[in-house]
Amino acid sequence: MAKATDNTPQSLAVAVLTVSDTRTEEDDTSGHYLVEALQAQGHRCAAKAIVIDDIYRIRAVLSAWIADQDVDAVLITGGTGFSGRDSTPEAVRPLFDKDIDGFGEVFRALSYQEIGSSTIQSRAIAGFANDTVIFCMPGSTGACKTAWNGLIREQLDSSHRPCNFVGVLSVREHKD
Repeated sequence: MAKATDNTPQSLAVAVLTVSDTRTEEDDTSGHYLVEALQAQGHRCAAKAIVIDDIYRIRAVLSAWIADQDVDAVLITGGTGFSGRDSTPEAVRPLFDKDIDGFGEVFRALSYQEIGSSTIQSRAIAGFANDTVIFCMPGSTGACKTAWNGLIREQLDSSHRPCNFVGVLSVREHKD
């Protein structure tokens, strides 16, 4: 993460993971949206990957990113529903050192305004692992827009007040 000496926003290194059995790089609209959105905010896309909805493949990619001192945040899209293979929460939650309970709660409140009671089928979660903030959201591009615009963008903005997650991330030591 770039260190700011004044009130200029800090640029973060953010990885994007799409969890899907069917998406390819060509049609990964949610992953592409998240990359474009984070870059528009001045952040850098540290990595992007697509993995099938498999607990161990999700954990393998995520574990490598949270072990990498040069990745500040991870955005995961997909696998948060209730269909047979949806397993993102089961894959990610055991890796958390701390849960961000409010993320799922507020995401569903925002989503309720858009899709009504169907929002209860979202198991969106977030947390910290090895001082890396991780946000897991549904796979639809609309849900990614709701999560990014309603929550994530401000929490990854060092100038957002009264608080944001960048201050927590800035205690992390980075390689030069």
